[in-house]
Amino acid sequence: MARARTAGTAARRGGDRDSVTPSVNSGLRVTAAYAWRLLVLGAAAYACFKILGRLQLVAVALFLALVVTSVLRPAANLLARWVPRGVAAAVSLVGSLVVVLGLLALVGSLVAGESDRLSQEFAGGVGRIERWLEGSPFHVDHTALANFQDKVTAYLSQHRSALLSSALSGAGRLLEVLTAAVLALFCSLFFILSGERFWHWFQGLLPESARESWDRAGRAAWRTFAGYTRGIIIVAATNAVLVGVALSLLGVPLAMPLTLLEFFAAFVPLVGSPVALGVATVVALASRGPVVAVVVLALIVVIGQLEGHVLHPLVLSWAVRLHPVVVALSVIAGGVLAGVIGAVVAVPMVSVAWSVFGALRGPPVPASPDPRTPDKPHH
Repeated sequence: MARARTAGTAARRGGDRDSVTPSVNSGLRVTAAYAWRLLVLGAAAYACFKILGRLQLVAVALFLALVVTSVLRPAANLLARWVPRGVAAAVSLVGSLVVVLGLLALVGSLVAGESDRLSQEFAGGVGRIERWLEGSPFHVDHTALANFQDKVTAYLSQHRSALLSSALSGAGRLLEVLTAAVLALFCSLFFILSGERFWHWFQGLLPESARESWDRAGRAAWRTFAGYTRGIIIVAATNAVLVGVALSLLGVPLAMPLTLLEFFAAFVPLVGSPVALGVATVVALASRGPVVAVVVLALIVVIGQLEGHVLHPLVLSWAVRLHPVVVALSVIAGGVLAGVIGAVVAVPMVSVAWSVFGALRGPPVPASPDPRTPDKPHH
């Protein structure tokens, strides 16, 4: 009897507690569920970035190897119809390397051949810039300009040791760049030669139930990455040709090196091309005067409009479907996290992540029966 009364009392107390317990709004429960999952994903992403920061040299080499593979694999596939696969991979890789090194040698010879004339033009250009600043509409005092030159000279003489150490540090950085380039070429040779085998070997390590999802995600990631890489090379080459022709017609010195700078700078969307053209504007101002410099400055607007409204929609829309705001935020975030390297890799990484997300959300796509299909992931 006492035990029954105790049980009844406990039941009533539990009922009282249930009656006073406030119900949690369903929207809040859903938000909390998403919040802790996003926190876990954020922690995982942070850990990945820390690991990549520690292994930056290896990560950059692998990224470059994937870029080289995406560009040269179609040529290797074409050559493999007539020669063995290994020979096709070696010929495509060595041939492209010879072309790049020859282009760099040509630029170096042009700069060395014009060094004397360029030094005289720049010396006279500095005087023209001073006279331009002293005139209308700026009316800068000549004494202020002379004091500015004296301050620059004094700064260079006082910080000579720091500049020398920076140069030595840059030499060490150059050695790291060469190491990454050699490692990238080594990896890209095997990716071009036997990328399918790497992918099938990796799939064999996964549980059988997960292989289909990983295959879908891998095919989508590679299709997006290869499309973005080839597209951005077309965009960069188009920008470089337009800039090179314009600088040659305007008589700006160092047109070929500035064209090459524009080509590489275009790999950073929205930011790289204006920076390269800004350098060209400074060279034009020092060598050809303010009128030509204004014309080169106008190229920034023209190239930006052409790149944003014509080239990107035509060349990259089928591979990368990102809003310009997302592209800008990705470039800025990548630059903050990892400098120039982060700004370069940010957009392809975000594009690949978005394509993988879309592939996993959508219905399964039947895999191609041919393992050598271009849509097959080769990394």
